Amino acid sequence: MQKFTQLILFISIFSINSKAQNGCTDTYAINYNSAATINNGSCVYTSANVTPSNSVLLNSQIAETSGLIEWDNFLYTHNDNTDTSLYKLNKITGEIVQPITLNTINIDWEEIAQDENYIYIGDFGNNANGNRTNLKIYKISKSNLSSNPPFETINFSYSNQTDFTPQGANNTNFDCEAFIITDTEILLFTKQWVANQTSIYSLPKTPGTHIANLLTSINVAGLITGAAQRKDVRLITLTGYSNTLQPFIYLIYDYYGTNFSLANKRKLDLLLPFHQVEGISTLNGKDYFISNESFIQIPFINNPQKLHTINISNYIDNYINSLSNQTFENSKKKINVYPNPTSGEIYFENQNLSNENYQIKNIYGQIILTGTITEKKINISNLQSGIYFISIENSQNTIKIIKK
Repeated sequence: MQKFTQLILFISIFSINSKAQNGCTDTYAINYNSAATINNGSCVYTSANVTPSNSVLLNSQIAETSGLIEWDNFLYTHNDNTDTSLYKLNKITGEIVQPITLNTINIDWEEIAQDENYIYIGDFGNNANGNRTNLKIYKISKSNLSSNPPFETINFSYSNQTDFTPQGANNTNFDCEAFIITDTEILLFTKQWVANQTSIYSLPKTPGTHIANLLTSINVAGLITGAAQRKDVRLITLTGYSNTLQPFIYLIYDYYGTNFSLANKRKLDLLLPFHQVEGISTLNGKDYFISNESFIQIPFINNPQKLHTINISNYIDNYINSLSNQTFENSKKKINVYPNPTSGEIYFENQNLSNENYQIKNIYGQIILTGTITEKKINISNLQSGIYFISIENSQNTIKIIKK
């Protein structure tokens, strides 16, 4: 009897010690917890900075370069005022390869982003008075990227902006110069001149008129001007500058869905004093192209438009490498659900999804339901009829479902 009791006690202790622990899982953090298995967003980092490995002068035609993407072995950028051309660049020399003119107007183009099939240009700069009511994003098919290509328009307004009284120049929290495109939505990162933070909004990536719904805010202690992502390792990189024009990049990583409160967040200063950085692009999350627009204040400052190459492997390698190819191949395996459409419960064929957290969003990117998968099923009987998207923690899959 005594041995049996000891065995039960041992099993209980082992079970307790084997439970997942929350904490800082990033080896670069000063409070890294080797026993932690679930990141809780508590990581703290020392100050750090990075220096460009190369910088090249850009053509004066793109003196106000405001966004940057890399696609098909070229870079693409644009100006932020009046000019309605998209510029295809040689990514080594920065030379203009081809201008592509859009048959529209440029009120204040501030960012460019992409997904697998489309290029998106954000005409949503709002720093003049903070009261624009014509914020929009142009959506252009990559398969038809010629001169005067056809495009669709996504019009939007902010869910929490109710006052449209002119605020004066650079005196609003509803300016925006950065966004990324996910599988199901657009994520906007605002440039808050007053709060010195960034708010993240969710917006459908379908043409039409929509409301950008506020998800959360992050205290970046600066003005955000560009965004890039590597979706497969859950990494978003922002760029911006301080009120004294000290540029930086800001890493957001190890998050699930849009739960950025539990993500790691780290700021790296760029050793490019008085450079107005605007565009950022990456393919691997380690090597970046960053562009700055011309900023000249004679006789003290003369920083013309340039393209910079930057590597941040020293700050992100461990995280990216820890996510093995096998882990991501497993996470990308197709998840089958049935019945779909359904009027009640939806079941998952994948055997490993029990106890995984999930989010359900509507077509506007709004989070409608959250919870934990139990017995490989979710009950959606209380949802209204329509189309929804399920995102599952620890999975790169987004599942489209129809509620009857």
